[in-house]
Amino acid sequence: GSGALGLEALSRGARSADLVERNRQAAAVVRRNVAAVTKASGAASAKVQEATVRAFLGRASGSYDLVFTDPPYDIDDEAMDGDLAALAPLLSDDAVVVVERARRSPTPDFTAAGLRVFREKTYGDTTLWWAEPDRDEPASAAVQPETESQSR
Repeated sequence: GSGALGLEALSRGARSADLVERNRQAAAVVRRNVAAVTKASGAASAKVQEATVRAFLGRASGSYDLVFTDPPYDIDDEAMDGDLAALAPLLSDDAVVVVERARRSPTPDFTAAGLRVFREKTYGDTTLWWAEPDRDEPASAAVQPETESQSR
């Protein structure tokens, strides 16, 4: 994509961001956007990772507090679930993971990745899920999906 979500997080106080993009041309766009934000603010600490998500997660270290994942809408369910499972060990205890997919796509298998969904919202043809590491705490009330007209 463009790196917009990661760059927005940096503009709102995130200390660093890893922007993962496998497509060479799209990664070049992300690099230009990082350079422009860095020039304008001087504060951006973003690294563009030109790799598949799985390859990046296989070599990543440390922990992540906030993850935005916006895979191609045509990603197959097995790949999506595998990416979430590879991500889970890298999450801090209070991390939030936001997943965007087409509304017609099935819900990713958050439970198998050790994640618990605490919010779901649909905007037109897009569904977003907010999840956090499930630390075996009592489950709260079931998540009720929201539609675009219910809240903004």
